[in-house]
Amino acid sequence: MKVRILAIAIFVLTAAAANAQLTVPSGISGDFQFDAQSYTADSLIGAPEVPQKFLTNGYFNLLYSNGPFSAGLRYESYADVMQGYDPRLNGNGVKYRYAEYNKEELTVTAGSFYEQFGSGMVLRSYVDYGLGYDNFFDGIRVKYAIKGIYLKGLVARQRYFWEDPKGLVRGIDGEFHLNEMFKSLEQRKTQIILGGSFVSKYQKDSDPKLVLPQNVATGAGRINIISGGLNIYSEYAYKVNDPSYANKYIYKNGQSFYTTIGYTTKGLGINVATKYIDNMDYRSDRNATNNVLYINFLPPISKQYTYRLPTLYPYGTQTTGEMGLMGEVYYTFKPKSKLGGKYGTYIGLNGSYMTSIAKDTVVPAHEGYTSTFMKPGDEVFYNDIGLEITKKFNKKWKATFDAVYIVYNQAVIEGHPDSGIVYSMSFIGDVTYQFSKNNSIRVELQHLTANRDRGDWAFGLVEFSFSPHWTISAYDEYNYGNSNPDRRLHYPAGSIAYVKGTMRISAGYAKQRSGLLCVGGVCRNVPASNGFTFGITSSF
Repeated sequence: MKVRILAIAIFVLTAAAANAQLTVPSGISGDFQFDAQSYTADSLIGAPEVPQKFLTNGYFNLLYSNGPFSAGLRYESYADVMQGYDPRLNGNGVKYRYAEYNKEELTVTAGSFYEQFGSGMVLRSYVDYGLGYDNFFDGIRVKYAIKGIYLKGLVARQRYFWEDPKGLVRGIDGEFHLNEMFKSLEQRKTQIILGGSFVSKYQKDSDPKLVLPQNVATGAGRINIISGGLNIYSEYAYKVNDPSYANKYIYKNGQSFYTTIGYTTKGLGINVATKYIDNMDYRSDRNATNNVLYINFLPPISKQYTYRLPTLYPYGTQTTGEMGLMGEVYYTFKPKSKLGGKYGTYIGLNGSYMTSIAKDTVVPAHEGYTSTFMKPGDEVFYNDIGLEITKKFNKKWKATFDAVYIVYNQAVIEGHPDSGIVYSMSFIGDVTYQFSKNNSIRVELQHLTANRDRGDWAFGLVEFSFSPHWTISAYDEYNYGNSNPDRRLHYPAGSIAYVKGTMRISAGYAKQRSGLLCVGGVCRNVPASNGFTFGITSSF
């Protein structure tokens, strides 16, 4: 019954939005998303038999605000949840709901909320529907701000699918904008922001064999310096011993360090970053697995590629130990210059290098290992180099050309012990021709070579856009270089999308290859599938 009610509600809202007749009372806003897919077994690509044949994910947010008061809720429906998402999401109902009072310097939230301290290394909650990731807090949060001083405090538990919230999390965070606090610094061009966080989790020790810490604390300090086009951010976090499933129940303290330096001026941008992670998997349930009940978030520094073939080998953050470096530089040659031509030319170069950390085995064994801060190990996890050139040739033609080299430790990133290192090279050409102000065609051609795994791939896409409403696209992904001739398969897909205002409706068909989907270093496995897709998103 709940599924039918949700489907009817979505249909009514969509029809109303399409006809621009949806009248929303003052103070009320919201958004919704509905995704559905049919499933046909396909032994060639490894698509399994799905008994339900048709699965859906749906979300509906409703928000209300009136002066200093606001409230909201989210209805969710997984009937049943689409393949590739945690089956524990199956169900319907309201788990996210809150009320908030905001008056001058004080904000108080009761119920569900998302929060982040600093870069997130000791605390961050957020939702990503595409990953099936949602670790919101449920409890009380207080914020207070006065002349450059910004304070936060919370006591809450975390969402655990449809069950009662898990773990008790307590945290405080302070941020101090020195230029706002002191008159002598108000007119200075250099801005200095200091911050610090403390977070503690509580979980009862019910293990019959081990004596486990019931309270596990983390602390972090950070500094942000902004001067003209220069931005320096650095944060260090420390965690006391936290035996868990992720670290094989060792009694070792953890630490992490993250620094990013960016410089921008007219036409030029430079970014460099480094991070060090040592035993920083931090969850409100020590026995949790997969992407469940994370209290913290460890920022990625490798580039998140968007073109299809480089996403075959994405990087997922290794929370128990990794060290990395990243560099990026981009430059836009001015229009009418020798290299810029009439419309200018963009060139970007990026690279990253992720390794293990140096670990020395110690006695007693329950301490796991010793490590030296900021000392890399010998095992390469991931390495990439990317070059991108974007050029508009005239009013009708523009193009982007990419070359991406990736070294991918499949055994570590995907957890396949028998896998080796994949070396891949991708070349991408993306060309758009503008027929008129509202109509265009875009063509993508991609090629990837790899020394192992599934071998070489070719990809081609054609997309027609009829602004402002329609987009039609079709593509084929061909694994022509697979070492197994029976697996040299095509993965065709096609879709049509209609956009009006804030509403987007799409429908399509695809044979989907299996692989990892990673966003911000957090990944989920996407199984192979064969079927039709349908989606609606809108806001009001």
